[in-house]
This record gives sequence, structure tokens and C-alpha cells, in this order.
Amino acid sequence: MLRNFPQARRLLRRMGFEKDDAYFFKQMGKAMLCTYTLFGVAWLWNETSPLGWWTLKPRPKEEKEMAHLYERRKFPYPGDEEAVEEFIKSGGALGTTIGPKGFADANMDSENMQKQLQSKKFEQEAQKLWLRMRNEVIQELQEKGFDIE
Repeated sequence: MLRNFPQARRLLRRMGFEKDDAYFFKQMGKAMLCTYTLFGVAWLWNETSPLGWWTLKPRPKEEKEMAHLYERRKFPYPGDEEAVEEFIKSGGALGTTIGPKGFADANMDSENMQKQLQSKKFEQEAQKLWLRMRNEVIQELQEKGFDIE
């Protein structure tokens, strides 16, 4: 590597770089190394956060609102027959979706849950729109002189 250093310096001189530019490249190299190290640590922390609740990934509003209702269910290792039998006896294999307070919902899958959330949101928006339109009509009638309560 040291043998090629004069050749590299000669090549850089031909490209227009001078002797003083080596210090600049050294500093830039250090800065890039530190920056990429910080990015790598942030990425690693995001993927394997020991805190569990503090990652850099944003969570949807619905998930934040409903997070206190759900408990994490621990599945046994498939090779451990005793743990699997105990898990099945405790009713752990009833469904794939965990409902409020950790109870298994056998009839609720992720698509139905998503549709239910969307329909609930749609109903709320329809209710807001209806109330706003009703208030506008009442306001217009009151401006015209009708007595509406």
C-alpha cells in the first residue's frame, strides 16, 4: 500500500489537487466515517431497541389509541412438546387475532379488523358532516327570522 502512495499522489497532482488538499481529504474521511457510524448506530437501535417502546418507527394513530388494550402473547418453541401442549390446553391456539385484554377472537382476522376500523371512521366523518350541515341550515333559517332551537 505504501508503494502505491507516490503513484496516488502523482495522480491527484495531475487532477489538480495539491499537497495541502491531503489534509482536507483526511478531515473529510474522518467526518464521513463518524457520520456513517452514527447512521449505522441509529439504524441498529431502530431495529433492535432494548427498550421496545422507543424506536424511530412512527406508529399509526389507531395503534397508539388501542395499544393499552392488547397484551403480547408468547408462543412456545415448536420443538418443546410440553410447552406446546400447555399452550393448547390454556386455549392459546383458538385464534390468530388477539382481542382486547388478551382474549383470542376466533372470528376476527386482520382484514375484518381493518374494515371495521374503516367503517367506524367513515361513520364518525358522516356524523360530523351531518352535524355541520344541520348547524348551517339552522343558522341560515335563524338569519331569515325563523325561531328554531
